[in-house]
Amino acid sequence: MDWLLERFNQAPDRAAFIHRDRHVGYKEVVDRTVSFRAWVVDGGILRGDRVAVLGDYSPEMFCMMLALAQNGNVVIPLSRESVVEKDSALGISGCEWLIEFDDEDFVPSLSSHVVNADHELLAALKTSAHPGLLLFSSGSTGRPKAILHDFDRVVAKFQKQRSPVSAIPFLMIDHFGGINTILGIVANLGTVVTVANRSIGNICAAIEHHRVELLPTTPSFLTMMIASNLHREYDLSSLRRITYGTEVMPQSTLDRLKADFPAVTLQQTYGLSEVGVMRSQSRDDGSLWVRLGGEGFQTKVKDDVLWVRSEFAMLGYLNAPSEFDEDGWFNTQDRVEFDGDYFRILGRVTDIINVGGQKVYPAEVEDVILGLENITDVAVYGEHHPMLGNVVVAKVLTTSTEPVTDLKRRIRRACNVSLANYKSPAKVVLADGPLYTSRQKKRRG
Repeated sequence: MDWLLERFNQAPDRAAFIHRDRHVGYKEVVDRTVSFRAWVVDGGILRGDRVAVLGDYSPEMFCMMLALAQNGNVVIPLSRESVVEKDSALGISGCEWLIEFDDEDFVPSLSSHVVNADHELLAALKTSAHPGLLLFSSGSTGRPKAILHDFDRVVAKFQKQRSPVSAIPFLMIDHFGGINTILGIVANLGTVVTVANRSIGNICAAIEHHRVELLPTTPSFLTMMIASNLHREYDLSSLRRITYGTEVMPQSTLDRLKADFPAVTLQQTYGLSEVGVMRSQSRDDGSLWVRLGGEGFQTKVKDDVLWVRSEFAMLGYLNAPSEFDEDGWFNTQDRVEFDGDYFRILGRVTDIINVGGQKVYPAEVEDVILGLENITDVAVYGEHHPMLGNVVVAKVLTTSTEPVTDLKRRIRRACNVSLANYKSPAKVVLADGPLYTSRQKKRRG
């Protein structure tokens, strides 16, 4: 961890953060981390203690996490829009302390917040004197899983320095992808540009105002952005690269992005909280085929499912059995096709809809529907059927009002032309709001 602060000292005047139009240089990041370390020690936080930190992206939140890591603590970052309630998270992980930032994410307060939850992984980490990072899954398939990492191992991935960029950390601070993004930016002495909220207008305005070069985001956000046409109202010419991950990208969205951003590199990314984020290379800007791996990662396909072995893997779950096999391979639960070194992600095994013994991938149905006029977004999922097991349901968000019977007819006609009959939606439901979660991922069901 010390190497990171030493690197920051190489560019003391360079902007590390632009937070609500406030420029914070790397020297200030180092100084604030050192002062927070002293504040933590004076407050009585001991090496090995578990500390929850509640806030959002800010220089102060980041510096506090570094200070706690240097103090050898287990850091539990929580955002105000977390998918896991604070009490639920702390009930699983346990905690000795709570640090909470004010509404401006500037001034921290410290309180004793003892929640007992013993676990052998936490005990072993404390014995090793390494700092920990504790994150939670979204809980979309049940109870959220508490994922414990060695914080030193997470940071070590970024020791090799690359070119600096200015970027918006789109995913939240309590999400592995969010922490991976922010570490990737600052480890390369780039600039983190924060936004007050992650609406399309705010993101586009920040790109224009601060000449942001990299936008790491999700297919759901990009689908909504393209459908809204809001990106046309801003000068986004500074963008050099758009990366997307966490869910399957519709080919129709990718085609529209390529047309609207011809000078921007479109790069698919892939990672999981359990194993980390791999280096990736899309076959080309308009392709959903991607090469995955990089130093410290290995991949293989078993029964059409992607497995990963990683040097940056989690230590384990605190509240669930390990999903690694005896050789250290992790089952991603992502079904894939492969062509030489390239993979195409088809979707999560848990999202597959079984219609009378036939498999339906929601993304392939969504892709057809998104290509129709007056469709802003769509979420496809399965609904129980007494004879078929499940039928396909499409929940649709339209751009303007349209008679429901006409909409259903258009959708079924398009799906019957492009897909097998059993993949066509048996039901079409009108949505009354966004179809994505606070993490900007598709909400199905």
